Amino acid sequence: MIRKQPWFERQFPTGLRVDLFPAVVERLRGTPARLEDRLSSLPVSVLTRRSGSTWSTQENAGHLLDLEPLWLARVEDLLARRPEMSPADLTNRRTHEANHNAASLGTILSGFRQARAGLVRRLEAVEDAALAHTAPHPRLRVPMSLVDHAFFVAEHDDYHLARITELLIEFGLG
Repeated sequence: MIRKQPWFERQFPTGLRVDLFPAVVERLRGTPARLEDRLSSLPVSVLTRRSGSTWSTQENAGHLLDLEPLWLARVEDLLARRPEMSPADLTNRRTHEANHNAASLGTILSGFRQARAGLVRRLEAVEDAALAHTAPHPRLRVPMSLVDHAFFVAEHDDYHLARITELLIEFGLG
């Protein structure tokens, strides 16, 4: 299997066309279903198994839930025309401290589905004119619009879904 590029080494396209927005929002809408489909039949022993010091499958799912408030905050930053989008905690302290392996998968998945539905509703309510505004991404130091930000979030979702697949392949369940 081809190894994916580490997240913090990735670069992302910006200046995406506004006509891509509906399709990107659909990607975001579909992530909870894709995550549920991938994980719902797995036993707890697989969901909570780590490979070395990396997050387990369930911790990757929990991480997606943990970042939903940041994604929504960045949408609000762009809509309020703030000079920069909210920064992320690059240490992922929230995920490391959450003890997602002790939670039920159902709690993580339903929390993620609910939070993501809120993000999608907010994006769908955006006026067309708001799609043109940009603000710098705090880590990448490039201006991003709502379309760019939504694409970034969708890429982050897919990055962790791909990581989950890597773990399942490693465990002989891919």
